[in-house]
This record gives sequence, C-alpha cells and structure tokens, in this order.
Amino acid sequence: MREQYMRTGDGFLIVYSVTDKASFEHVDRFHQLILRVKDRESFPMILVANKVDLMHLRKITREQGKEMATKHNNHRTSGSSPSPVLWGAITPYHHMLSKCHYLIYHLTKRLCELLSTTCYFRAHKIPYIETSAKDPPLNVDKAFHDLVRVIRQQIPEKSQKKKKKTKWRGDRATGTHKLQCVIL
Repeated sequence: MREQYMRTGDGFLIVYSVTDKASFEHVDRFHQLILRVKDRESFPMILVANKVDLMHLRKITREQGKEMATKHNNHRTSGSSPSPVLWGAITPYHHMLSKCHYLIYHLTKRLCELLSTTCYFRAHKIPYIETSAKDPPLNVDKAFHDLVRVIRQQIPEKSQKKKKKTKWRGDRATGTHKLQCVIL
C-alpha cells in the first residue's frame, strides 16, 4: 500500500516529532524508498518537525533544524501540530489533508532516530518546516503549500527534458520562415 502511494504521489512530507528522537529512525529508509519507487535521484520532499509547541519536551533543537536547512539552502519554518508524525504522499492536496491527522497519529513512532539531522538533510537537500496544530495551528497548511511549490519547481525541469524539436515552415519563394505553433 505504501509503495502504491509513492508511485502516484507528486511530492512527499516526512514528518517527525521534535519530542521523540526515535522518530528519526526511519527517515533515511523512507527517503531511499521514495527515490527507489520513483526511480529518480531526487524528488519533491519536505521534512516537517512537528509538536514544536511542546518546548519543555523538545529533544531536537530548532538550531539543529536551522543548521540543517542552511547547509542545504532549504526553506525552514516553525509550527506545531497536535499529532506527532506524518509521512505521506500528496496525490490530490485535499484528499491528503483529510487523512493528515490519521496518518500523523499512527506513524509517529515509525520515523527516525539514528540519523543526524544535519548530515542527512545536507546530503539530500530536503526543505525543513516546524508545525503545530494546537490552537492556533502553526504552519500545518504551509507545509502542504510549500510541498506544492517544490513540486511545481520540478515541472519546468521535466518539460525542458521533453522538449520537441522546433518545426519550421519555409516559404521558398520569399525566403521567410515561420514557426508552426498552436494556441490552446
């Protein structure tokens, strides 16, 4: 089921709890799995640090996140969400948003501990966002919007690779040439 989401997803959020170092345990594995399923060297992904409203329980510091994002030239934002972890594919945005809280709650303990956030995200250049869904919610929607931006940045790169050769129509009598085009 997980790989099926990966095949159809246009982008991915990898979310961990800042209050649980064990949530870092599987980030690398999920990242590699996404790249393997997509058969690509890079793909739109965002790392989301969740539960930033629980400062007294925090084990992953904001400085670690900033350092990680700076070294990768990534965007970094702060926020908070009621549930600890979400790792999911964004197929249609609204569909994923409706399942967000379920995924966040049930996947908390499955993500990542053994990896140093600094080394991992330096190597993979993944944007980093901190969220909290506690009232008032902080950056929950922004995480999804940022992922859409990352996905859209990939689209021009794909279209440049698939560019067709330009067809020219020439008027031999006058020596003028016109580009054949269609307006949709």
